[in-house]
Amino acid sequence: MSVTIEYVEKLFRNLSTGNSRLFFENVADDVQWTVAGTHPMAGVYKTKTDFLAHTFQRLNKLLTGELVLNVDHVTVSGDTAVVEMTSASTARNGKPYANRYCWVVRFDGGLIKEVRAYVDSFLVHQTIAENERPSEPARTAVKA
Repeated sequence: MSVTIEYVEKLFRNLSTGNSRLFFENVADDVQWTVAGTHPMAGVYKTKTDFLAHTFQRLNKLLTGELVLNVDHVTVSGDTAVVEMTSASTARNGKPYANRYCWVVRFDGGLIKEVRAYVDSFLVHQTIAENERPSEPARTAVKA
């Protein structure tokens, strides 16, 4: 399967419409997902389940609704796409969670097999510090 801008935009649009489940159905179970940065969610995740548990599910607990990511720009070269996104979410404390994301995504047979994700570390750290309840255990990824 050839990766096209249209395919990538359609797939990522699910992250802006509340259909993240449809997006993640197109992520391989054994995806390697590297989240760059110096925040508690940074690290290397070797499965989709691990990535979701330590990032999306944790972050969703800190927001008034699910994480919403709007696609700003897509570039495709071969089996790799670079997707720039902005968050349109609100933290539980009422502050905007207006993070910017850049994901470098490698596809294999239509599935996402590898991601290198870049985010604003300070904003992630601040959102966790201001919104995570003390009873919620802090989880960190296994560092590579």
